[in-house]
Amino acid sequence: MENTKELRTWLDDMNLSHPLVIAGPCSAETEEQVLKIAHELKDSDVSYFRAGIWKPRTRPGMFEGVGEIGLRWLKKVKEETGMKTCTEVANAAHVKLAIENDVDLLWIGARSTVSPFIMQEIADALAGTDKIVLVKNPVNPDLALWLGGIERLYTAGIKNLGAIHRGFSTYEKTKYRNTPEWQLAIEFQNKFPDLPLINDPSHITGNREMIQEVSQTALDLNFDGLMIETHFDPANAWSDAAQQVTPTKLKSIMEDLTIKKLTDTAASYREPLESLRAQINVVDDQLIDLLGKRMQVADKIGGLKKEQNVAVLQSRRWNEILGNMVLEGDSKGLSEEFILKLFKAIHQESINHQEKIING
Repeated sequence: MENTKELRTWLDDMNLSHPLVIAGPCSAETEEQVLKIAHELKDSDVSYFRAGIWKPRTRPGMFEGVGEIGLRWLKKVKEETGMKTCTEVANAAHVKLAIENDVDLLWIGARSTVSPFIMQEIADALAGTDKIVLVKNPVNPDLALWLGGIERLYTAGIKNLGAIHRGFSTYEKTKYRNTPEWQLAIEFQNKFPDLPLINDPSHITGNREMIQEVSQTALDLNFDGLMIETHFDPANAWSDAAQQVTPTKLKSIMEDLTIKKLTDTAASYREPLESLRAQINVVDDQLIDLLGKRMQVADKIGGLKKEQNVAVLQSRRWNEILGNMVLEGDSKGLSEEFILKLFKAIHQESINHQEKIING
């Protein structure tokens, strides 16, 4: 994928005055439900109506989608509202049925992206199509795997491509359902700036109250659009109830989001500046998180030293760390003065933590 400028064609052709918006229920439940939501979204910024027809679920026995009949409901959505439609595909059979039922956009889910075999099967089934195909990031934070899946589709001759950032699984407890790992999305953009990138705040947050916050961060980082799960009765949705918003709430979110205007005076300066500042915010949050984890380890060391009656300050170990960090910092373009000040402050905080444990 050396020249990806051609990959933006489908998005540029839409000539939108706002970011691309994909919205609709997590799952198609009934024909009435699908059409009711679609009609409520008709006069909004939504360009594509989404609905899960086949639902990959973690455990058997859970609702796994209505199947092929749901594709007929999507056809009715297009006929009655004029909105284009999209759904997730996970194998060649899904691709065949979706194309036969004139679904406009297909996306490949995180559970499928992790498997090169599944991605190749889907690529072979899609070969030669002019459908738009979006690839969600894999469940684990593996940029190479994400890019590899997209490259398989590109090699199969599919040019209307894009990616969806839906966050990554983690064993650690965080406020997110799937941690955004914004730095991976930023790296993705840096590698392929011409590949459209859509954010999925629904799956990142797992919480409708956080949708706007994550959507704004995505727009600040120059994402091309949003995929937001929408249901007229989210609390009683058959899947992912906690992360869906009502059509009314979606419209409110879109109105409140700050979207940069290309025609503003000096936009050539302000827009990249805001994007860079958003990146700084992401990295700063990661730094605080890492420092917190470092101090948790320091607490454990303090506990061990207390048990064994060992002194807090270990000068030899400290000098070793400092020397290594100065060399490492130099390789990253960081001055010795800065590294010394930074790590002396970190070391002092670590000593404070250990002393509190020992004296506690």
